[in-house]
Amino acid sequence: MAEKVFFKNNQHQMAGLLFLPNDLNKEEKHPAIVISSPAGAVKEQSPSVYGEKLAKAGLIALAFDTSHQGESGGEPRYLENPTDRVEDIKCAVDYLTTLPYIDVDRVGALGICSGGGYVFNAAMTDRRIKAAAGVSISDPAAWIRDGIDGSVPVEAQIQLLEEASNQRTREANGADPIYGEFVPGKVTDDMPVTLKEANNYYRTARAQHPNSENKVSMASIDKLLAFSTFQFAERFLTQPILIVAGSKADTIGYSEDIFAKAASDNKELFKIEGATHVDLYDIPQYVDPASEKLDGFFKRYL
Repeated sequence: MAEKVFFKNNQHQMAGLLFLPNDLNKEEKHPAIVISSPAGAVKEQSPSVYGEKLAKAGLIALAFDTSHQGESGGEPRYLENPTDRVEDIKCAVDYLTTLPYIDVDRVGALGICSGGGYVFNAAMTDRRIKAAAGVSISDPAAWIRDGIDGSVPVEAQIQLLEEASNQRTREANGADPIYGEFVPGKVTDDMPVTLKEANNYYRTARAQHPNSENKVSMASIDKLLAFSTFQFAERFLTQPILIVAGSKADTIGYSEDIFAKAASDNKELFKIEGATHVDLYDIPQYVDPASEKLDGFFKRYL
């Protein structure tokens, strides 16, 4: 079962779903996992798929809408700010520590797509996170800065920053904000497979949700391009980590990158044979083995 919950992130309110095992004894202390979503997603989409799976396996899980998106607060709306995304995770941990049936020394974190990148970043400095896992992770800053294949030249990156800077001037002088799309509204043959799949997942009846508006503010650009998601992983990411990736995902390089960099002595890159990036969001033949692996990982280290 899932309970609607709210918690604070500095000056605004966050909205979450707390997934609880049916036989939970609230008189005892239990481990719990924070779930961080893909960029532009809401808690009712892939985070709920994994929240339900973890709860059925006997674990408590908290999924939430990210700042500036969905039912969570945060101005301006539709901003993707990596610093805010990392703070979201830490504030979700804050909330879990206020629940009397949570063992504050057994808190873990799970992230999906960009949420995975942010979870590993958060775990470096928030030592309350005792185990961290990611499914189909991405490095959101590198993706926007360099492109999914790393082919975007520096000159194009600087031009994008010029455009974002000029837009700040326009908005300061009364112009309306400019928004882009998290996932393409229309698919073209030359798009990366993950973007084609994201359109099928987010923009069709498969997983479309009214709170997932597929809007991202241009004010996100400078914040993303200047963020280094995996910096210091070789120094600070010492907790046990599990990375789950589809063997056919065109984003698997991000998983391999953080796996190589992490300082952890207990780290694993677990590949789901035949799965692509978005397959691991909701397709049972891929989600089930991923969930079983996550269940075993968190029960071992929390």
